[in-house]
Amino acid sequence: MQRMTLGSSGVAVSAVSLGTMTFGNQTDLADAQMQMDMALDAGITFLDTAEMYPVNPVRRETVGRSEEIIGEWLASRGNRDRVEIATKVSGPSDKVRREGFNGAIIRQTIDASLKRLQTDHIDIYQLHWPVRGSYCFRQNWRYDPSKQDRQATLDHMADVLGAIAEAQKAGKIRAFGLSNESAWGTARWIDVAERIGAPRVATIQNEYSLLARLYDTDLAETAVNEDVTLLAYSCLAAGLLTGKYVGGTPPEGSRAAVDLATGGPGDLGGRRSKRAPDAVAAYHALAGQLGLDPIHMAIAFTRQRPFKSIPIIGATSREQLAHLIAGIDLVLSDDALREIDHVNKDHPLPF
Repeated sequence: MQRMTLGSSGVAVSAVSLGTMTFGNQTDLADAQMQMDMALDAGITFLDTAEMYPVNPVRRETVGRSEEIIGEWLASRGNRDRVEIATKVSGPSDKVRREGFNGAIIRQTIDASLKRLQTDHIDIYQLHWPVRGSYCFRQNWRYDPSKQDRQATLDHMADVLGAIAEAQKAGKIRAFGLSNESAWGTARWIDVAERIGAPRVATIQNEYSLLARLYDTDLAETAVNEDVTLLAYSCLAAGLLTGKYVGGTPPEGSRAAVDLATGGPGDLGGRRSKRAPDAVAAYHALAGQLGLDPIHMAIAFTRQRPFKSIPIIGATSREQLAHLIAGIDLVLSDDALREIDHVNKDHPLPF
């Protein structure tokens, strides 16, 4: 497995990450541990989690369980030196904490994550959501930043980065990252960090896939020029790109089916739109023409962007993970990438 350094942090990780957001909900302890074993055997050493996980749904009583499962696996295998761990402090949420985070809260949440993970350090510590708001998760259609207070935002950043700097100096974290951020927000976090001598932004974890390419313009330019690595979540568009939702009725045990069974809309966070099926069909048709598995094509695309990008792959079961791993080394030809761009022009922003 190829290795990649996260931004300018010096932290090297596998070029693919294993996501753990289903661990403790759709994925039980035994299957989760087997998935981590499989990933490590395949050279995937980079694990992504968050204090709010598992999701679908997020429940107050399960907050932190995914971290605990990773910690139990680390303790049972004795392999902390073989893996890199990314986790996140939650943004504003009724299920975790309404206020999100500030410097004082982060001093507490880092220690809480370390305890659950049963480790003495976190390789990349991320801010799950900006406290000022975000356009991610389909909020771009009605995004309104007009009520933001610039100075309050900059003061908040300095407060948070002060706590991050303390944690890094104490050896509790190695690097700092963002999630669900904008180009403006990323640039300001970098500016403030440079001004106060705090850790520089190394990563940004935003949604990115064949169907979700908001990152391709301003954020990509910011990341290239500022040396920020994209950690791409939902690179299969929450399962849409697998084709399993073709036909309307979600398959049993799928993310949409579980959401429906627990009172949710089953729309995959707004991804199951009217235009999404046509876009999925077009990419599957292209994969067929190229003689490729559409799932493997989608992940390979995310790895071969003109900016530093690490896809986060996740699976409900080890059987699904085995299929993902089977195509992890696929490299798309220049012709294939051009054909993908043609499909994107025909089906832009399908959700």
